[in-house]
Formats: sequence, structure tokens, C-alpha cells
Amino acid sequence: MEIHENQHESWSETESTGSRSKQVGFSGPLSGPLSGPLSGPLVSSNKRNSSKNKSARFKDDEEMVEITLDVRDDAVSVQNIRGGDSETAFLASRLEMRPSSFSDRLRQVSRELKRMTSNKAFDRVDRSKSGAARALRGLKFMTKAGTEGWSQVEKRFDELAIDAKLPKTRFSQCIGMTESKEFAGELFDALARRRGITSASITKDQLREFWEQITDQSFDSRLQTFFDMVDKDADGRINEEEVKEIITLSASANKLSKLKDRAEEYAALIMEELDPDNLGYIELYNLEMLLLQAPAQSTNITTDSRILSQMLSQKLVPTKEYNPIKRGFRALAYFVQDNWKRLWVIALWLSICAGLFTWKFIQYKHRAVFHVMGYCVTVAKGGAETTKFNMALILLPVCRNTITWLRSRTKLGAIIPFDDNINFHKVVAFGIAIGVGLHAISHLTCDFPRLLHATDVEYKPMKQFFGDERPNNYWWFVKGTEGWTGVVMVVLMAIAFILAQPWFRRNRLKLPKPLKKLTGFNAFWYSHHLFVIVYVLFIIHGYFLYLSKKWYKKTTWMYLAVPMILYGCERLLRAFRSGYKSVRILKVAVYPGNVLALHVSKPHGFKYSSGQYIYVNCSDVSPFEWHPFSITSAPGDDYLSVHIRTLGDWTSQLKGVFAKACQPASDGQSGLLRADMLQGNNKPRMPRLLIDGPYGAPAQDYKNYEVILLVGLGIGATPLISILKDVLNNIKQHKDVEEGAVEKDNKRKPFATKRAYFYWVTREEGSFEWFKGVMNEVEENDKEGVIELHNYCTSVYEEGDARSALITMLQSLHHAKNGVDIVSGTRVKTHFARPNWRNVFKHAAIKHPDQRVGVFYCGAHGLVGELKRLSLDFSRKTSTKFDFHKENF
Repeated sequence: MEIHENQHESWSETESTGSRSKQVGFSGPLSGPLSGPLSGPLVSSNKRNSSKNKSARFKDDEEMVEITLDVRDDAVSVQNIRGGDSETAFLASRLEMRPSSFSDRLRQVSRELKRMTSNKAFDRVDRSKSGAARALRGLKFMTKAGTEGWSQVEKRFDELAIDAKLPKTRFSQCIGMTESKEFAGELFDALARRRGITSASITKDQLREFWEQITDQSFDSRLQTFFDMVDKDADGRINEEEVKEIITLSASANKLSKLKDRAEEYAALIMEELDPDNLGYIELYNLEMLLLQAPAQSTNITTDSRILSQMLSQKLVPTKEYNPIKRGFRALAYFVQDNWKRLWVIALWLSICAGLFTWKFIQYKHRAVFHVMGYCVTVAKGGAETTKFNMALILLPVCRNTITWLRSRTKLGAIIPFDDNINFHKVVAFGIAIGVGLHAISHLTCDFPRLLHATDVEYKPMKQFFGDERPNNYWWFVKGTEGWTGVVMVVLMAIAFILAQPWFRRNRLKLPKPLKKLTGFNAFWYSHHLFVIVYVLFIIHGYFLYLSKKWYKKTTWMYLAVPMILYGCERLLRAFRSGYKSVRILKVAVYPGNVLALHVSKPHGFKYSSGQYIYVNCSDVSPFEWHPFSITSAPGDDYLSVHIRTLGDWTSQLKGVFAKACQPASDGQSGLLRADMLQGNNKPRMPRLLIDGPYGAPAQDYKNYEVILLVGLGIGATPLISILKDVLNNIKQHKDVEEGAVEKDNKRKPFATKRAYFYWVTREEGSFEWFKGVMNEVEENDKEGVIELHNYCTSVYEEGDARSALITMLQSLHHAKNGVDIVSGTRVKTHFARPNWRNVFKHAAIKHPDQRVGVFYCGAHGLVGELKRLSLDFSRKTSTKFDFHKENF
């Protein structure tokens, strides 16, 4: 490349007044090796209000790249890029800064261009390939430790050193790589070999040298460090055995057992790519070439998107409100806006409870018993009235068929938060606990003692309620029908309430083995069904009252009649429906991660929507227990499927039952145990399954959105997989209609979803086996890119960390050659570590301005707060509106 020094020929300049911005265009080839000095001033101007168009022309036979900068008084930003590729965008982005003056900025640009063109490494390899931008930020050692700084490392050295030297065994702890001790040991050996250190311990000065090389951000330094780790004999060459060893080491550090088992195959792949002449070794420049030419993901970023992303980031910066009144009012307004459905329901419930309590309180204040028992009896009766109401109300949120019908067939979902039915059930349970507490405590500690100590004159009005003879001891009250039914009810309610808490229901408490058996999901399920006894006792208790003898004043049955009839009909419907919904098992598979996949026949007339769930019963495990699981098949499939993770006692027993009935998988078949491969008359008896449903869930509302953002953690991806398959089936059907294979159904409601983003985050590589077929099917059939898949494996260190550098290279190489990802085994390339959720939402906001995006999440509760906060933040500050839906998991 040649740069002319004739200023008149190399630079053209035009001036105009009245403009406060300056645009500078740099034109030149950025796709070939850069060399040569940059001479002459870029701009020489003292005018504040002027506009100058500059163009530096670099002679090259290949292509020209023009970068237009918008230079203002306080900032320089890239306005446009013509020509070039992603590396051009990467280099141009480094020119965007906020200099103190325009001349300072131009000197900065000049120095940057000189630095880029004078780098000798450019003479050796072409760094403008599409993968270069990614490679330049690749091979980053210890992202976390690098941000800590030398001061923290030095402090740990002082704590860990023995005789002023740090042993190799403590090196990982000192540099902050405690979770990868084996890898840190290899890193120690590589750095020591480079400096000729043979001792197994190092001084602080030597550690400082190690640290400077480890945290050196230059590409060549990172590459050299990585090469030294592989080159065990320090001969400047890497053989196949050394490549295999570092692959095995990287796989172990990232908990990738499958990759470790195939280390020999992948080492041969790298040697085949980098050693075409069969020399038996590769050198540093071969490895560099592989890094720079590796295919990059999503590097083709347009300038407009980058500028829009930059503007969006500035808009999303939180603004500080210094006025506490305004700040509080804004927070209150946001809270009401986000929770208005819940607020009005809770407000109505509290109003009814307060009204009933007040009504009964006033009623008993004007009765004769008030003069003996005082406010104790008014509080007791007020608490009893709210308890009657809440005992009736608590049944409604668990009438699943009714709720499914209301949310699917009516418009009530617009004002009633049906997705919070279980939460409301818990709130009402808390209300019952308060009512029972007020009623029981007031009677046992106040009413009865005052009655026992009343004078004959005070007791006279009480004879009509308690008899002519005054009760002579406390036991008289307890042994009566009113007393023992109340005590038994309180005990049963307490048991059910305690075992329903997450600590007991999910076995989170470390209890002795005898007590451990009394907790878990089974204990929760059986204790909750004590409600049948509780309701019987509640009706008896409400009939034998001390202070009410007339039947029409005994209102307990009036409260309970309608809810109990409705709930009874629900249970009868479920029992009748599940009785004939015995399904035939088509396929059974146990996948890595203890996930049991069941494919069963679809009952006649069984209709459902993606996102819904069913209850499953296996009489071989328990004839009474029914457990809910999300449907993973799509409505258009000719089968019904669920994926069950074996976490609790019931699911573990279910897996054991099917393990006995299935045979080991043959070679090439996924899953550890399969039932669909058995032939002839040797098929064992399969367990009998019953299903009940389908029932409504938040995820089924995806049909209301043209754009959906699906987020699943681990097994939480199950309802979202059904949605993906439904979208995919619609794509296939649309394709068949276009090709004339199928006639268009005009009666069918148009499919709303036009774009779907799926983010699946899982800890184990084996988890990708669960939905491997779905992933490959999407990649094969979704030619128009309606569905965008993103798989994340959190056991692998983020891209750029030394521990995953070779895996990143190998992944790109293997996918380019075979079209299969080495981590997931699918056609979808796997991302490493956890997603940056803010960038995920930003991407959707940029792609879909002025649209409403449905965000559907299913998984552990820990991520709910962040996703909900981001949905609200982006909805308030951008034109894209995000509606967050959380699956009860």
C-alpha cells in the first residue's frame, strides 16, 4: 500500500459556514496488510464553526474502505462505513472517543492509524478476515482475575508465600483461578519454561512478570502464552500428542466429558487443518492463522445498528432524581403500573375481610355476652367470619379447569391475573392463619377464662348458651364438640402449612434421616389432602356453636356450599376424564442429567395449546399421586410428550419403574434407556400411565404476540420447546401451502408469531441431548430465520478465557467443516458462560421498534427479578414494549 505525501493530491477539502459539526472521511484498503508511515497533518484549522470533508486515499488494487466520522466539539462518532467487513467496524469503533478538542482528536486518530499500520504482525498474517475482530479479543486469560489488579495478587502472595517464595501448588489460589487448579498448573509451567525457571516456586518479582504476561491484552502476547502451554518441550513446535493433551485439559477445566472422550479425534482434526503437508507438527504462525480465519458469529453489524445501539445505551442510563418526593412518586407510579391487576384483587379481598370482621365485631359488641367476655368475644367472632370467607375462597384458585376455561374462553384475563392463582392461594392461606389465630387465641386465652371467673349475676345471661350450671374448669370447653374439632383443625392446618413451605417441600433442610422421610413433595402432597378432614371438621365446628342456636345464624355452610360444589365437580371431572385417558407409551428415554422423556399416544379428542401442562399418574408408583409437567410436543404432533427431571422421590421412583421395563440403548441411539427400539414378543409390560388436562399456563399467551422472547433455564425449557415446535410446524405448513402440497384453510386463525428468540441456559453439556432433534429440525426447516436459537453452556468459561480458548477454536473449525457443534452435538453453535441479558433485550429493542414483545421465562426463581426489571426498564425507555410472563416452576 502506498500513501502519497502530496497534500493537494492526497487530501481534498471543502469549507462551508454555519455548521457546528465536522465530518472526516478516511478512505483506504483495510483488507490487506497495512504498512508504511502516515505523514502530513490530517487537518489544520482554527475555525470553530466550519465543516470539512477529508478523505485519505490509499492506493490498492483490491477494495476501498471509507469511514466517515462526525466530529463535534465534545465527541467523535462513526457516521458511516462503506466497504470493508466486521474488522473495519471493530477498528473504526476504536476511533469513537470524547477528546478535549478537535485537534487533539485528529492527533489521536493519526497516532492510531500509525500504530495499526506499523504493527509488524500485519506483515505476517492477514488480520482483516472476518474472524480477526473476534480473535483480537480472544485468548484473554482469566477475565475475572485480570480485573482484580496486581495489588490483590500481591496481597495474596504475602499470605501464601513460604520463605518469600510462592509454591506452584498455591499459584492457582494466588492468581484467582481456584476452580481450575490443574489448568493453572499448566499455565505456571508454560510461563516458567519461557523464562528458564526450573524451580517449583517463584519469587514476588517473578510472579509480577508472570502476571504482566497473563494480563497483557495484546493478541501476540496471548497467543504466545497459549502456544507455550501446548508446547511442553519448548521446541517451538506442537505435535498431535501435545494438542490432544491440551484438549483434554481444556475439556476437564470446562466439565466437557464428551469432548474429553473424543480428544484424539479432535486433535487429528486440528492437525489435518494446520498440517496439510503431514510434517507431524504445527508452528506458532499456523495456530495464529487458525484463530484469525475462524468463522465469527454475528460479526456483520451494520453501522446504523451500532449507532442505534449506542443511542439506546445512553437512553438507558438511569437518571438520578434528587427530589425525594418526585422520586417516591415516580417509584409509586411505576409500582402501580406494573402491578395494578394484583393490587385491585388484593384490595378487594382485604376490603371484604375488613368488612366482615367489622360487621361481626359490631354485632357482638351489642350482645349480652359482651358484658362478660368483653372485646375478646368480638375479636374471636370477627376472626371466625373472615376464616369462613377465606376457607371458601381458597378453593377457587385451585379449580384448574375453571381457571383454564376462563383464561382461554373469556376476556377476564385482561383484568384478572390468572397466572398468579397459586400465589393468591398462598395469600388466602395466610389470611386463614391470621383469622384462626385471632379466633383461637381470643377464645382459649381470654373468653373461656373470663367466663370461668364470672360472678353468678354476670353468668345469668349466659345460661341459655352454656347451661344452667356454669362450667367449672377449662377442660369442659376443650372436650366439647366445639373444642376438640377446633383443636384438631388447627393441628392439621399447621401440619399442611409447614410442610408446604419451600424448605420442607424441596428438602432444603439438613434433617436426620428419620425426619427426612417426613419431608419432600410426597409429604407436602399427602398433608395438603388433609383438607378433606379439615373441611368436614370445619362444618361440624360451625354447626355446634356456643353462642348461636338458630340454624339460619350458623352461616358456615352458606359460605362453603358453592365453592365446595364447584371444587367437587372439578375433582369428579378430573377423575372421570383421567379414567379413560389411559395412554399407550410410544417411547421412553432417559437422558443425561436424569431427565426421563415420555412419548405417549394422544387421547381421542385431546386438544391443547403449546405452553400448557398436564398431570401424570403412574399407579405402579402411587395410585393417588398426580404430578404436573409441561407438554413438550406441539399441538400439530401426532403424539404427546413430557420431559421429567428426576429431582424428588416420586420422579425417582418413576424413573426406576421405567428402567426395569426398558433395555439399554444400542449404539448410535440417544438416551440411556429406550422402549421404542424393542421388537417382537419380548416387550416387557410397560407401567400404566394416566393423564389429566390440559391446564392453562402463562406460556400459552405467546399467541398474542408477533415477537416472542423465550428464556429457559435447564429443564425449565420444556414449555418453551412446545412453543418452538408449534412455530416450526406453522413454518412447515406455510411452506406446504406455498408449494401447493396442502390447501389453505381459510377458517384457521392466522398464526400471530412472526419472530421467535429462544435462549436456553444449562449447566451440563448432556442437557442438549434432551431437545437435540428439535434444534436440528429448526435449523433444517427455518430457512427464513423466523426462529433464532441461542444455547448457553455455563460449565464452559466465557469466550476469550484461556481455559476455553482451544474449545472456541475447535468449535469454529468443527462447525465449519461438519456443520455440527462439538458441545451440543446439534447444528446450533453453543455460547459459553451466561448470557448478558441486557444485551439480549437491547438486541430485541433495536430489531423491533414500536412493537410489543412477549417475554416468557421458565426456570429457577433467581433470574425472575433481573428479567422483570429489564422488561420494565426497556419498556419505559424505548419504543419497544416487553410484557414479562413467568411460569410457576
